[in-house]
Amino acid sequence: MNPSVLVLILSYNGKDLLADSVPSYLNCEYANFSVAVIDNGSTDGTAEYLQNEFPNVILIRTEKNLGYSGGMNLGLSYAFEQNDYDFVLISNNDVVVDKQIISALVETATAHEGVAFTTGKVYYSDSPLTFQTLGKSSDPILIRGGHIGRGEVDKGQYDRDCELDFCDDIFWLVSKEVYLKTGGYDPEFFLEAEDFDWQLRAKKVGFKIMFAHKAKLWHKESMTLGKDSPRKAYYDARNPMIAVMKNCEPDIVKKYLRTRIYKIYLPAIIKTALKGKIQKAIYMFAGVCSALIWKANNRILIKQKR
Repeated sequence: MNPSVLVLILSYNGKDLLADSVPSYLNCEYANFSVAVIDNGSTDGTAEYLQNEFPNVILIRTEKNLGYSGGMNLGLSYAFEQNDYDFVLISNNDVVVDKQIISALVETATAHEGVAFTTGKVYYSDSPLTFQTLGKSSDPILIRGGHIGRGEVDKGQYDRDCELDFCDDIFWLVSKEVYLKTGGYDPEFFLEAEDFDWQLRAKKVGFKIMFAHKAKLWHKESMTLGKDSPRKAYYDARNPMIAVMKNCEPDIVKKYLRTRIYKIYLPAIIKTALKGKIQKAIYMFAGVCSALIWKANNRILIKQKR
């Protein structure tokens, strides 16, 4: 029998996006799956819309916005603790998927030992043959590197399964085993870097991240917050630093912070301000300051890693 899969879509005031993403998942050709939507405190009538348009979709509703990690953790608990699903397919709501995405992910995940997360090809929705990401590389100082394949046209050059160093959780198949051994997302990460933190924790105890080349998805990108959102800029600056401080050794943290702050973020803040995006620059600076305050308040935790 095919392993059971719960597709888990988080939505915050994204009713219009669900009109594309939910039907595309319901149309998947896989024998043993269900679709659930977490209505993360929406005020746009998401719950009523789902009940009327997609009565066969499981609705999990929160009364307030718990953030990405908090909302997704409700769904993970529903799948793995309250029910007995083998896998959860975590997905953004601003996507359209290939019919074979679930079967491709399960095929790769079950073909290898110790797999925590399995992802695949993410294309730009407005350029259907152009990759947005196929995973992320590693970096000797910044730990996580840039996107693999970004901007390349798919000519079959990545048509093989392989292990990844890191990836983005635009979509990934999560094993029950990694959830039980490492927990779900860390609620510290309200938005951004929640996937980075979980991957660091999983890799520390020996789990793998896999790329399934037959799994395909088209992403509309940053539709909930927007690409230029000051709030997103704040968490983009803050959370990766906290993820590294929580999970890496002090000497690695020291090199990382020096490079991240002085060589990347301070120049980026100045450049953003010079472009006239003053509010975004202020939020970026506030994110860096928040991470440093977190460091000051958690010195004992960091020292204990020695």
